[in-house]
Amino acid sequence: MRNFTGYIVCLFFLAFCSFGCSKTSAVTPPVTNGSDTSFVRGADIGWLPQMEATGYKFYNNNGVEQDCFQILKDHGINAVRLRTWVNPSDDRASGHCSKAETVSMAVRAKKMGMKVMIDFHYSDSWADPAQQRKSAAWVGHDFPQLLTDVYNYTTDVMLALKNAGITPQWVQVGNEITNGMIYPEGSVNNWQQLIQLANKGYEAVKDVNQSSKVILHIDQGNNIGRSKWWFDNATANGARYDIIGLSYYPYWLDGHPDFSLSIDDLANNLVNLASGYGKEVMVVEVGGEDSKPQNTYDMLVAVQNKVKAVPNKKGLGVFYWEPEGAKSWSGYSLSAWGDDGRPTKALDAFKN
Repeated sequence: MRNFTGYIVCLFFLAFCSFGCSKTSAVTPPVTNGSDTSFVRGADIGWLPQMEATGYKFYNNNGVEQDCFQILKDHGINAVRLRTWVNPSDDRASGHCSKAETVSMAVRAKKMGMKVMIDFHYSDSWADPAQQRKSAAWVGHDFPQLLTDVYNYTTDVMLALKNAGITPQWVQVGNEITNGMIYPEGSVNNWQQLIQLANKGYEAVKDVNQSSKVILHIDQGNNIGRSKWWFDNATANGARYDIIGLSYYPYWLDGHPDFSLSIDDLANNLVNLASGYGKEVMVVEVGGEDSKPQNTYDMLVAVQNKVKAVPNKKGLGVFYWEPEGAKSWSGYSLSAWGDDGRPTKALDAFKN
């Protein structure tokens, strides 16, 4: 996620600013190709167990209370992304996502016929470009021990999933690791150590499930230069991975949410990354303002079209970050859920 901690501060600033409505134009019909039926239309739903535990009720478009998984499925969602933290707290917004909760959510997803992505943060709470704090249990460990920590923890979670009958289709080794992970040892100030840590995660994933595809994930998916810099360095240091994952949040770019100003850069970046590194690509995080559902709908359609248009079927899919995380519960303004407990029109963009 794009710096959730900083988001709270940003809310107060935005209250005094007027960005205006981003322009809404006619939406290009979805691109279809031979892989369209398998195109991933996903949702990161790490907040869901907390929302349910605190009594939040989900309603379908007709106002009937319903299981959130069913509502998502009825809107075309065919995969979920689940973050996992090493030793999380019980904090409502910045806790939970333990191994046990992650496994339980994955089992629910499988029962709904959905595919599963696991997102290892290697932290006890949020990991993103602004913060990559190692788990408190790993503080003081030397670098060789950190490599073992990453391998053992990744293996432990993967085995717990396997024992529950879950084989994740995709596994992220680190979350938005543009500046590195597991600071300070895994900072981009030391590329060799960063990639050694990431490769230990890769090794653990493959040792449990060879079929699970490993993702390396950075933010600012429209930033062509920075993406090339990152994957050039990763490649030079022997990174092992299967898929390039990107975040794309027009809301955070240049102080306004007009996706038309950056969508072509995202498209070009996807194509360049797929061809330049011979990898499949995904947008593993995307989001738009809940108060502008039409704009967010248009953006989601555009993003899906751009991913589908990547040559040789290397564009795999798109995941919305916390579409169910209604602002009335989370304080987060980029969900696809309204104050009435129902999904907004934005979520219709995933209907096949």
